[in-house]
Amino acid sequence: MESEPIYLKSLKEGLKELRIADHMLYITQPILRDKRILLSSIDKIYEAIKKLITAFLQYDYLNKKIQIHSDSRINFETFMIKTAPRYGISNQETEKIREIVDLAESHKKSPLEFTRREKVVIMSGDLSTKQINPDKLKDYLFLTKNLFRKAQIILA
Repeated sequence: MESEPIYLKSLKEGLKELRIADHMLYITQPILRDKRILLSSIDKIYEAIKKLITAFLQYDYLNKKIQIHSDSRINFETFMIKTAPRYGISNQETEKIREIVDLAESHKKSPLEFTRREKVVIMSGDLSTKQINPDKLKDYLFLTKNLFRKAQIILA
């Protein structure tokens, strides 16, 4: 019996994160209206994106198209510059991926987060702010789902 390729394992793990984010945004958040759910949702979308990128990079590495580095930032740039265009991931999509990564990293480093109306404001150490709301997160979720559909076709 042949074992599953590592990139398919990464893809499956990412899909789990995606399902959790979907449930949080469409089921839990409308009922509870808690800012922590929005913040957890961006984390889950970010984790799904990381697993998706990992799957593509592992696939390309196994097919000897790229090198994988120990520095995740180099791997991220490799994905953005070489891998994404190879698989028809548009510049618009890669920009949204960057937004998701920036937002999730801002959230992790943030000394202060607060709610204003339906939005969660994430403040950074230099007092700059980023805002998230359910609609923006649903947009990110929709993008991530489409990227996973592409990946399942390409990598399967």
